[in-house]
This record gives sequence, C-alpha cells and structure tokens, in this order.
Amino acid sequence: MFEDTLDFAARFNHAEALLWWGIALILGLRFILAGTLWRSLNWMLPMAFAVFGLSDWIEARTGAWWDPWWLLVMKAACVAVFLGALLQLRKAGRGHAKKTGTR
Repeated sequence: MFEDTLDFAARFNHAEALLWWGIALILGLRFILAGTLWRSLNWMLPMAFAVFGLSDWIEARTGAWWDPWWLLVMKAACVAVFLGALLQLRKAGRGHAKKTGTR
C-alpha cells in the first residue's frame, strides 16, 4: 500500500512537471511572437516555470521537495521569480488604471 502512495505521488509530480513545462512553452512563445522575450526580464518567467517543472521531475525521483537541499533552493528561487512577476504585473496594472481612469 505504501508503494502505491509513492507511485501516485511520483505520477502526480510528473504531471505537475508537464503542466509547468507547458506553461513555460506558452509564455515563451507568447513573448517571442510579441517580440518582447528579451525586453526587461520577460525571459525569466518562462525559464522559472521550466526550472520549476524540472524540480518537480526531480522531486518525483527523490520523494521530497526539501531533500536534497539544492532542490529546495531551486524551488524557492522559482517562487521568488513568480512573486516578482506578480508584483511587476500589479504595478503595471495600477499604472494602466491611472492612465485610463478605471478603478
């Protein structure tokens, strides 16, 4: 029974990895088609999603997100990029609202 749980967790982590890689691909293509991939820090977000997917793939093999220690550091760095992108998006949204008089 315990092996079934580990097998499920590993499969779930593999599915998560595929999800993150899909998001990375979509964001990367969107920035490339818009011609903005290398503008500012736009390249970091798809790269962070790709690395986060890799960390989930590794997690499926190790069975823990905190062990080895560098896996935790990898995940934390990705989350920092996600939060930075969210803050940048919110800041840009406030500027847009001031220009248009909405909100």
